[in-house]
Amino acid sequence: MSQNEQQSQQDYVKKCKEAAAKGNVIAQNTLGYLYLNGQGIKQDYKAAVQWFQSASNEGYAAAQYNLAIMYKLGQGVEQSHSDSIRWMQASANQGYADAQSNLGNMYYQGLAVMQDYTLALMWWTLAEQAGAMDIDHNKSDIKSKMTASQLQQTQQLVRQWKTKH
Repeated sequence: MSQNEQQSQQDYVKKCKEAAAKGNVIAQNTLGYLYLNGQGIKQDYKAAVQWFQSASNEGYAAAQYNLAIMYKLGQGVEQSHSDSIRWMQASANQGYADAQSNLGNMYYQGLAVMQDYTLALMWWTLAEQAGAMDIDHNKSDIKSKMTASQLQQTQQLVRQWKTKH
C-alpha cells in the first residue's frame, strides 16, 4: 500500500470516528465493520461490538444484523444464541434481507430456535421479496417437505408480517 493510500485510509477512519462519536449510526456501523475486519485500523472484535451495539440501540437494521452475527459466533462477546436471535429478529422485522434469510436458515436447521419449516419459508419468502438472491433452491427444497396446510399457513404469515411491518 502506498503512503498516499495509507494516509487516505487513516483520514477515512478518523472521519468515521468523528461522525460515530456524534451519533451517526451509519458511521458507527462502518466503524464496527472496520474494527471487525482490521481495515485501516487494528482488528478489535470488542470495539466492533461496541460500535455495532451503539447503532443497534438506535434501531439501525444493518448494525443489528452485524451484532447478531457477533453474538452468534462469539466474536468480541460471549456467544449467546438468545441475543443473536433477538438482534436478528429486530433487523429482519425492519425488512433487512440478510437478516430475514439468516432467520430462514436458522428455522430450517433448528439452530438456536425450534425447527419450523413454516417460519423458515416465511422468512425466506420475505428475504427474497426484499432482494436476497439464491433462495430459490432453499424454498424448493423446503416446499417439498411441507403439507398444503403448512404452505397456506406460510402465505398467511407473510401477509400478516407485511401488514404489521
